[in-house]
Amino acid sequence: MNIRNIAIIAHVDHGKTTLVDQLLKMSGTFRDNEEVLSMDSNAIEQERGITILAKTTALNYKGCRINILDTPGHADFGGEVERIMNMVDGVLLVVDAYEGTMPQTRFVLKKALEAGVTPVVVVNKIDKESARPKEVVDEVLDLFIELGADLEQLEFPVVYASGLAGTSSLDPDPSTQEHTMDPVLDMIINDIPAPDVDLEGGLQFQPALLDYNDFVGRIGIGRVKRGKMKVNEMVSCVRVDGSVKQFRIQKMFGYMGLKRVEVTEAKAGDIVAIAGLPDIEVGETVCTVGKEEALPLLRVDEPTLRMTFGVNTSPFCGREGKILTARKIEERLMKETEKDVSLKVEPNDSESFIVSGRGELHLSILIENMRREGFELQVSKPEVIVKEIDGVKCEPYEDVQADVPEEYVGSVIEALGNREGAMENMQNNDGQVRLNYTVPSRGLIGFMTEFMTMTKGYGMLNHTFKEYRKMAGSGVGERKLGVLVSMENGKATAYALGQLEDRGVMFIEPGADVYEGMVVGENSHDNDLAVNVVKGKKLTNTRASGSDHTVVLKRPRLMSLETCLDYINSDELVEVTPVSFRIRKKILNTNERKKYDAKK
Repeated sequence: MNIRNIAIIAHVDHGKTTLVDQLLKMSGTFRDNEEVLSMDSNAIEQERGITILAKTTALNYKGCRINILDTPGHADFGGEVERIMNMVDGVLLVVDAYEGTMPQTRFVLKKALEAGVTPVVVVNKIDKESARPKEVVDEVLDLFIELGADLEQLEFPVVYASGLAGTSSLDPDPSTQEHTMDPVLDMIINDIPAPDVDLEGGLQFQPALLDYNDFVGRIGIGRVKRGKMKVNEMVSCVRVDGSVKQFRIQKMFGYMGLKRVEVTEAKAGDIVAIAGLPDIEVGETVCTVGKEEALPLLRVDEPTLRMTFGVNTSPFCGREGKILTARKIEERLMKETEKDVSLKVEPNDSESFIVSGRGELHLSILIENMRREGFELQVSKPEVIVKEIDGVKCEPYEDVQADVPEEYVGSVIEALGNREGAMENMQNNDGQVRLNYTVPSRGLIGFMTEFMTMTKGYGMLNHTFKEYRKMAGSGVGERKLGVLVSMENGKATAYALGQLEDRGVMFIEPGADVYEGMVVGENSHDNDLAVNVVKGKKLTNTRASGSDHTVVLKRPRLMSLETCLDYINSDELVEVTPVSFRIRKKILNTNERKKYDAKK
């Protein structure tokens, strides 16, 4: 049986998706007149250049069918990577020819080695001027040894490629690159084993990923481990709790290129998607009726971060969005849980819901998707989920790797120290310093913006979840500076903003609509200040010389969704609409807020 099942794993931005696109293009999967679309089909994926959801694709090469799973590189979506390892026999580990091994490279490789799959290493971006392929292969070898790879895994084959240029070769010298992807495809066929399958035994199929579609409901994607299955066949599903439910397979899909193709039959080794059981869960086993043998359950990563999603209660509610009610917000969140296993939604009160996820990126992408669909909502500051382990309060900690130019190292060390970070290692390499830290997740909320300002945009910060440990000190992760809060409703004037410039940094421009309780800027001190930004200039009928000069204002600070979520403190909310993001206080009335703060 000529099938290869592989996953492509790598650190964020090392070129996994571009490489898959090239493999599809060069293997003749597309007709000449067919436009080659990218694997990253979601609009946000294309804008940010990241893979959010694992994608399945397949191609035919030299009479062999290669099923490829493109996995997300971000730690927030690490749960998917782990489950995908259950569906494949080998992995293509893609490493940047300049950057070498990075925190997520370690994270995804660790998952692959634990699952015992066969690795093939692709050194990508070989055409970069700064490429150092030989050193990078040594780094990869060191990482394999460090992660406890066995002797067989250490004999990994290496291929050098440029996903962007569509070239590859088996030689580290960039001048030997040829315009073909055959060396990569040949290596997949020769070095990665075909699935070891039993076609005659009773059926065993285990979904590792979920999808959802309005016509057939929830779809389970996985690999047929044993036996065969057909459309319209009655099968049993062994549930997570051990109970058994029978259902009929209504639809079955295979993959070819970027299309999902309906198929009528699948046999052991095939990767397919099935529909028919509306509440199928990851890790359940679909078996032949009467021969129910459950496969070991798959681990789904627990959420580590949560925030409150609620109905927009600001005075501007309904101005910019179409979908406003709690019922609609709840429906949308529940629909998301149908295909996202790591997301948990529970009611908070009649107007809001607690949404728990794997990290800030995970939750901010959900908010961004809802905003684009016309929703208006308000969200609270993300907070870590605290667990009690053996009677001790514990919080999540992360492995952090910061790569910074030498001159900024002092301020980064100080900032991470203030956030209860513990330094594990520090290396200097030609003026670039690599810092390794263990930091509570709470300390990383809101750190990215500060880090980028501190390193003037030259720093690189990566972090992955490590473990739960005893709670660090209080006050970690709160913003140090206060904010400027509007005390009036109306339009901001250039005159009023000009008067306030020496108080701090503004977030709004003249002409912006504001309301009482809305945050309009950052105070240069650590207290909040109520300000009037709608005040006009008093006009008199006498002209004085020098009174008519125009006001020249500094540029306001632009706040993206992530920046707003990073920025806010626990007494603030972000108002999200299809058009804008506004930061506001939970208590809008200035006097009531002062009374509340005095009580604290």
